[in-house]
Amino acid sequence: MALSNKHAAWIRSGVDYGSLLAFVGTLLITHDFMKATVVLVVTSILALAVGLGVERRLAPLPLLTGVAALIFGTLTLVFHDKSFVKMKLTFVDGFLTLVLFGGVILKRNPLKSLLGSSLHLADEAWRALSIRYALFFLACAIANEFVWRTQSDANWGIFRLAVFGAALVFSIAQTPYLMKHMIAPSDETAALEPPDAGF
Repeated sequence: MALSNKHAAWIRSGVDYGSLLAFVGTLLITHDFMKATVVLVVTSILALAVGLGVERRLAPLPLLTGVAALIFGTLTLVFHDKSFVKMKLTFVDGFLTLVLFGGVILKRNPLKSLLGSSLHLADEAWRALSIRYALFFLACAIANEFVWRTQSDANWGIFRLAVFGAALVFSIAQTPYLMKHMIAPSDETAALEPPDAGF
C-alpha cells in the first residue's frame, strides 16, 4: 500500500535523524563510545535502506550523512579511535560549506538541488539562502573542532544534540525569508531565467 505524503515525511524525518539520536542516546546511557559507534553504523545502514525503500531513491543530503556515518564509524571501530566519528561533523559540514560557497562563486545553486523539489525561489533568493546555510555549516564545523578536542565524550554527545536542535531552529528561522521570496510554480521558469542570456 502506498504511503501518504504525511506518513512518508515522518519516515524521512526518522531516516534523517534516527541514527544520530540512537548514537547519542547509547553514548549517554552506556558511556561506551565503541558500543555507540556500532549502533551508529547499524542504524545508518537501516536508515539508508528504509529511505531507499520508502522513496525508491536516496536524497543527496541523507545519502551524504549516511555514507559519512558508515565510513567514519567503520574507521573508528577498525582503529579503535574515537576521533574519526567525532570529526565526521567537521568533514560533512566543511564539505557542504565548500559546495555552497563554490556554487555561489560559480553562479550555480547546489542548495536548490537539495531543497528545490518543494521550494520555488528566484536565483538571487537561492544564492542568499546558500550563503546563509554555508555560514551556518561553517560555524558548526568550527564549533565541532573545538568541542571534540576539549570536552569529554558525554559533553560532545550533548553538543551533537545541540547542533541538531540549532539546525532545526536555523531552518525555521529562514521561513520568513522563504515566504517573502516564494514564487508560484508556474512562474518559476521565468523567474529563474536571468535577464542576461549570456549567464
